[in-house]
Amino acid sequence: MKIGVPKEIKNKEARVAITPDGVTKLVRLGNTVVIEENAGFDSGFTNEQYKDAGALLVSTAEAWNVDLVVKVKEPQKSEYSYLDKQIVFTFFHLAGVDINLTKELVKKGTTALAYETLENANGQLPILQPMSAIAGNMSVLMGAYYLASFNQGKGLQLGAVLNKTYGKVVVIGDGIVGQHASKVASALGAQVFIAGLDEIKWKSEKGKLLPQVNFFISNKENISQQIIDADLVIGAVYCRGAKAPKIVTQKMLKTMQPGSVIVDVSIDQGGCFETSSPTTHMDPVFVKYGVIHYCVSNMPGAYPKTSTIALTNTTIEYIKDIAENALDTFISDKGKMKAINVYKGNIVSKEVAQNLDLLELFKPMESFY
Repeated sequence: MKIGVPKEIKNKEARVAITPDGVTKLVRLGNTVVIEENAGFDSGFTNEQYKDAGALLVSTAEAWNVDLVVKVKEPQKSEYSYLDKQIVFTFFHLAGVDINLTKELVKKGTTALAYETLENANGQLPILQPMSAIAGNMSVLMGAYYLASFNQGKGLQLGAVLNKTYGKVVVIGDGIVGQHASKVASALGAQVFIAGLDEIKWKSEKGKLLPQVNFFISNKENISQQIIDADLVIGAVYCRGAKAPKIVTQKMLKTMQPGSVIVDVSIDQGGCFETSSPTTHMDPVFVKYGVIHYCVSNMPGAYPKTSTIALTNTTIEYIKDIAENALDTFISDKGKMKAINVYKGNIVSKEVAQNLDLLELFKPMESFY
């Protein structure tokens, strides 16, 4: 199979979809890998490394003119013209991005495989997990940075000073993002509270690894009470294939102290704060009701070396599978099938169709075989 890797062009997105080591594995299996020139430069991988691994350096158009395009982020508007009947494997987050992307995928007969909805045999999201972990770690670092007074923050440092704890962090969601955020905040020495839906599971599993983190049941009443005196609130809510629910309303946000910070890691799926709107690494924050909002939609792109290696370590086996079996394995496996959001120009994810109000374009995957 001919596999293409374009250079990412989303704002300050420095990751690349495949490492040179990943290229080597694909080429050894008889595949042709073409990679856009300088695609890996910002992640620390040179053109020479890719050439030595067996890849061909090509133009943007040539990187898209293949059987399988492997990316990191969803196609940007300037890339729509390259969409055709190829397979595109990347983070799409279709329910949370511009509806025009989904319409273009349908129009061009493209097959969209979404990293974030692919499940393994245990029902986990193996490709999303490493990026969620990095975003979770980063959410506390960014929150702590914007709490500084020179960033209009309240001037409070999260952490312990001579054994006295400073700062309260509230994490909404106890998945991978929430657990990593809580671990970092707790390690700094802040007082940490995490909202989840299953207290028994937290105590028996997750909580054992985070004994200093305080768990509470996630509902609007409890969250409303916890965020009033919080210095940093992290939104870590994820609904598979669908828009994130607006957990924190404007009314709730108005009760927070001026100079507090929120980091909405759920922004890829529309955000879980009612006041959230996507920002970029170039212009990462805005202030609403005195609260600093950090809503960058490609957070792991700030650490491209780590993110690229972690991503490829997970995606490479799925890419090899597609290269060897086309989509036969994905169609026959219920977990992998969930990665297929658009199939040959048909929306096959009901969640995407519902959230974008495009149910007239929905066609169940089962109807194709």
